[in-house]
This record gives sequence, structure tokens and C-alpha cells, in this order.
Amino acid sequence: MHDVARMAGVSIKTVSNVINDNPKVGPETRSRVRRVIDELGYRPNLSARGLRSGKTGVIGLAVPSLRENYFAELADSVIRAAARQGLRVLIEQTNGERKLELAALSGGSLRFVDGMLFSPADLGQEDVDVLTMEEPLVLLGERIFGGPTDHVTMHNTSSARAAVEHLLEIGRSRIALVGASHASDDAASSASLRERGYHQALAAAGIESDPELVVRGGSWGRDTGAAAVRDLCRRGERFDAVFALNDTLGLGALRALAEAGLSVPGDVAVIGFDNIDEGRFSLPSLTSVDPGRDEIAETAVNLLVERIAEKGQHSEPRTVKAGFRIIRRESTGFRGDDDDGGPDT
Repeated sequence: MHDVARMAGVSIKTVSNVINDNPKVGPETRSRVRRVIDELGYRPNLSARGLRSGKTGVIGLAVPSLRENYFAELADSVIRAAARQGLRVLIEQTNGERKLELAALSGGSLRFVDGMLFSPADLGQEDVDVLTMEEPLVLLGERIFGGPTDHVTMHNTSSARAAVEHLLEIGRSRIALVGASHASDDAASSASLRERGYHQALAAAGIESDPELVVRGGSWGRDTGAAAVRDLCRRGERFDAVFALNDTLGLGALRALAEAGLSVPGDVAVIGFDNIDEGRFSLPSLTSVDPGRDEIAETAVNLLVERIAEKGQHSEPRTVKAGFRIIRRESTGFRGDDDDGGPDT
């Protein structure tokens, strides 16, 4: 910083003001200082800045797996939302393992961030107490409810119900469910909540749920989606639609339907969940529930920024649910990206 100030002919304080986007610096001076910064390749020392200000300008994001499209795209949305606040993001992958999720909440990485966005996969409702911590924290997902932190989540049940209602509206009645959890699994998990919406939609339409059409178990990947459809076909089950509890399951289902010589949507309509980018480019393109990923990221970052600013103060935790839309594409008989008219809440 001394070198920048000397070459630009300004004070160290002025260089600091330029780096921190202080509006008091005139445009000509700002331009000159930034030009010198670029010439020298100067980068602020975030650790030193943190020691002086108590803030690093970095927030953390802990997610189960960046190999899962939803979390990769969520991370991208968080990075963009954080950049609009002048923040950077340190991403930690927990692999959905309890010990790594606990470490994310108590480990050394917290020293380098001002607060954390945390999406657990293994911790559950019984672990609510571990969320009580001094550092600002915003919870994402559906594993823990009623905790001491702000919580940003999605309308899992009502959006899943809307997905099945979409299939019913296009005349389907034998709707298979792919990706369901086992009965012993957490009732508050994404799978359980979405399955609840599936049964609600069928009941409202006067259709009795057929347990033979609910395929349980497996990770939420393409292999599981393909295996589920192959199993349905092997057992000779009659079905004219598939509701896959996420898009990667849906993409696997599309593959297995093609292998079986079944046309989509002619013989079987397919809808997924998450609206990942890959679904736009499959053949046919995949109809999906858009759960409001960008809104989740924006809201979570904004809440965390508020908590960082008021660190040490205690106010009631807030729960926010993002709006959702059904994005109708070729797998249910629509062309292009045809949403259902806007977000539901």
C-alpha cells in the first residue's frame, strides 16, 4: 500500500479509501490509484484487514457436495449475491457427513469468515442445539426447523404437489414417484416433504396412491433414476408419468425410458425438481420445479449481512420460504421454457 501511495502521489489513507470504495475519493484520483494498483499487482491482505476491522469481507458456504448440480448452481448464485454486497465466498464441502458438518460449525475455517451459510445433509432435528453459536449463521435446507438462526428454505410440499397437479392436468393418472426415502428416514427431509405433496395431489384428484409406483432408496443421481424406471418396467407396472424428486433422477429416468422404447411425453411424461441448467439441454428437455434457487441465495446472503452488522445483538430468528414455479418443457408436452405464470408462495 505504501508503494501504491508513493507512485500515485496520494496518501495511504486515500489508497485505503479507493480499495474500500469510499465515495469521498474523486473520480480522477480513484482512476489514478486503481491504475497503479493494477500496474503493481497489489492485492489487499484480508487477514491484516480483518485484524484491524474485525471483518474479513468473506462469508462461508457449507454444502454437502459440489458434484450435485443443485448445490453447484446454488453456490454460483450465492457467489453472485455476495459480490453484489462486496463480499467473497469461502466454500466448504461436507460430503453430507455428520463429522464434517459439525466441523464446519466449529472448525478453523470460521476464523476466516464473517458469517456462514450452512446446508446440512446428515445433521437433523435432534441436532438443533449445535446451531447455537457466536458467529452469524443462516441455515439452508430442510433438515432442521425451529432453530436459533435465520432459516431460508423452499416450499417442498406445495411445490411437489403442484408438480403432480401439472401431470394430472395433462391427463396422466398413473404417476410413478422416483427418489422416495425409506419410511424410517427423517420426516422433515426433502424427500419426505416432496412425497407428501405427491400424495396430497393424488388424494385431491380422487386417485388412490399405489405403493407399487413409489420407488424408494438410492442416492439422488442419474443411476438411481434410471434404475427406478428399469425396475418399474421389469415388474410390468403400468405408469404414464414419472415425478422425479430432483432433476438428476429425472435425467436418469429419461435415459431408461428411451432404452425401454417408451416415448416422452407420448407414453410417459416426466417432471423433475430443481430446474438445473442441464435439464434445458436434455432430449427431450426436462419439465421441472424451479424452487427459487436465486431467491434463496439472495435472501440468505442479505440475512447474513444483517446478522454480521448486528453481531452481538439478539433478535428473533426468521424463516423465509422462496417462491416456486413449474417450468414446462418438452417432457410434458411443451416447447421451450414455458413457466406456469409466475412464482407461487
